[in-house]
Amino acid sequence: MKRSEKAERIRAVLEELYPEVPIPLDHADPFTLLVAVVLSAQTTDRKVNEVTPELFRRAPTPQAMAALPVDEIRSLIRQIGLAPQKAKALSGLSHLIVERHGGKVPRTFEELEALPGVGHKTASVVMSQAFGVPAFPVDTHIHRLAARWGLSDGSSVTKTEHDLKRVFPRELWNKLHLQIIYFGREHCPARHHDLSTCPICSFAASRARIREEAARSAPRRKA
Repeated sequence: MKRSEKAERIRAVLEELYPEVPIPLDHADPFTLLVAVVLSAQTTDRKVNEVTPELFRRAPTPQAMAALPVDEIRSLIRQIGLAPQKAKALSGLSHLIVERHGGKVPRTFEELEALPGVGHKTASVVMSQAFGVPAFPVDTHIHRLAARWGLSDGSSVTKTEHDLKRVFPRELWNKLHLQIIYFGREHCPARHHDLSTCPICSFAASRARIREEAARSAPRRKA
């Protein structure tokens, strides 16, 4: 099967399973989305959504966040992994948004990635979900599924993003990246997954990949 044909079949399955894809991080505007995405690194969306209501009550704007001492931000997000580093990042990015961008979240990749704690993936999420700019943020689920489905070689996140952008139409990127995330969470786990019965892996993964992962998941015999 050609890669383009495979991609179209994958898209059709995802569209059938997830015709609507809500943004998993609770937010009210570009700034609160940016904060939530920064907090989500190495942390579940569920945990972020548990922590952000009080944080956003205290600091719903860049101005309010910049006015909070870093220790206070850290206390509000203490249940989140890497809380000390993220507290510094939230304070720093809020100050820069106020000082350089008039209190508005910047709308370019370059300006977003210049903010503390904001890498390319975070910038891509904000650009796509807050501003509707076509982007293909690659998280852990997308990276491993692209390799599992033979759409990329898994060598790097950058390569995965490049390959997915080549194979899927630009106008579908923003929806597809969320569809793949939901599929990875609900249908295609990293371990103990029978690729041969999966709605997508069964036709997208190579036979060698199916055998390899089946062998890896098989219980080991005791000596």
